[in-house]
Amino acid sequence: MPEIVLTGASGRIGTSLRERLPQLGWTIRAFDRTPADGVVTGDVTSPADLDGVVAGVDAIVHLAGQPSEAPWPVIREANLDGVFQVFEAARRHGVRRVVWASSNHAVGFTPVPTDGSQLPADIAPRPDTLYGVSKVFGEALGRYYADRYGLQVACLRIGTFDDRPPDRRALSTWLSPDDCARLVDACLRSDALSYSIVWGVSANTRRTWSLAAGEALGYVPQDDAEAYADGLADSPSYPSDAYVGGGFTSEGFGIDEVEARP
Repeated sequence: MPEIVLTGASGRIGTSLRERLPQLGWTIRAFDRTPADGVVTGDVTSPADLDGVVAGVDAIVHLAGQPSEAPWPVIREANLDGVFQVFEAARRHGVRRVVWASSNHAVGFTPVPTDGSQLPADIAPRPDTLYGVSKVFGEALGRYYADRYGLQVACLRIGTFDDRPPDRRALSTWLSPDDCARLVDACLRSDALSYSIVWGVSANTRRTWSLAAGEALGYVPQDDAEAYADGLADSPSYPSDAYVGGGFTSEGFGIDEVEARP
């Protein structure tokens, strides 16, 4: 069975993929700074820690990092230095493929289409936070390693990952755990991958994000948030709903405001 390194293996998405990817034919070396059974403990900002786990694998699925907005020093260490060290480890050890968790917040200030059209996955960056800025950096870094060193890189602009859509906005942006595994599996297997930015979203009836880039790599989502629509209470509308990044585009996410949080 082909073997991959999965960073951030103890997080929500990482735990989900640890359960599902072996069923799709992958052997996983789980890597996280949080100790857990079956997980190699280490830090993605440490070249030595990465060298100890990356050697000999077929691909890297990189999820580790700061998962939401935070003060700049936190973002810089976890999401800029961390992703750089992962790509460097891949280069050093001849690992040709990296699947990396970007985010819809890389384009968070992009207006949501209201004319029935769908946004292509590779729309230009419009980050809504420093967290989003860090995801733009990772996408650009992946492009560099693809062009300079011939790595095959997939950047997943992930939407609302959860067992079920948590609110009515997520009827558009939801990514189910099973579809997340299907997406990562497709990116790991595709012969068509050189460098791609792909929406991480399920086959939602109300989606405003195009599946075309993922479909080109063999991604066939099977879940639809609409199955949960009747169970979701009506929620108020907010000005931030007009943007891809939702609440991250609202007040409270500015640099000074985030630094002032307790």
